[in-house]
Amino acid sequence: MERAGLEGTKPQGTGLEPFGTAPTPAVRAPRALWTLGLLRNELLTTFRRWRTLALLGVLAAVPILVGIAVKLETSDGSSSGPGGGGGPAFISQITNNGLFLVFTALAATLPFFLPMAIGVIAGDAIAGEANAGTLRYLLVAPAGRSRLLLTKYATVMVFCLVATLVVAVSALTVGALLFPLGDLVTISGTRISFADGLGRALLIALVVAASLIGVAALGLFVSTLTGSGIAAMATTVGLLITIQILDQIPQLHTIQPYFFSHYWLSFADLMRDPVYWDDLVKNLGIQALYAAVFGSAAWARFTAKDVTS
Repeated sequence: MERAGLEGTKPQGTGLEPFGTAPTPAVRAPRALWTLGLLRNELLTTFRRWRTLALLGVLAAVPILVGIAVKLETSDGSSSGPGGGGGPAFISQITNNGLFLVFTALAATLPFFLPMAIGVIAGDAIAGEANAGTLRYLLVAPAGRSRLLLTKYATVMVFCLVATLVVAVSALTVGALLFPLGDLVTISGTRISFADGLGRALLIALVVAASLIGVAALGLFVSTLTGSGIAAMATTVGLLITIQILDQIPQLHTIQPYFFSHYWLSFADLMRDPVYWDDLVKNLGIQALYAAVFGSAAWARFTAKDVTS
């Protein structure tokens, strides 16, 4: 099926051909520029789809709804400062500083909305091409299955970053419009400058994006198991929900640290002074492990798969 692999066996010229007969040129391996072109094409295809735009729109709407809800709740002049709102520390700080809406929005979207969006994109990566009948045509190009799979995974990881930044930018915009901005009080009670807080917000967004690479690898693996994009997306989202439920059962506390979602909210430790790194490192380590295991499983399945569509 892979044209590059078959054409690579063509004989080259030996120097004994008849005069005027050019030797058969060897087919060159895919160049790096060609790979970048494939990645660019995948990115354009992914972000031009209405489904992708709709997912990003939903993610951008979450901070807007949270900001409006907090504004209406405190419109009578009541304070939702620490200890006054009875909620999480980030939510109780929003009316004091709009930058806290960024942290609150990420905490609200990370358990379900962000991984669901990643699961949809990753689940459709290979299965969607097979369902549309375009997968075999992609394999005819001099890419090879490994390179195509890596390009698909890179596209999903770019979507992880873009989706996270959409939430963060939307929250920052709404927070600046509805609430004051200024110096921040950390969870530890110390005060930091607004510039420092903005830097931590960016770092938190990057950590949240990195927290989704395990989900991306899982969705890609599921996508290689079926030729139906809808089935792959539904299976991936179903697995996400199942893991989230299992992570809340106290009797499973022994194995819960190995769930990819267990340390997701550890990004809050970046708002401590000094930063508490233990759970953050565990989270990134778990994500790397899931990415390695399910990425390898996806490669093993895809390279051995008989592609007929």
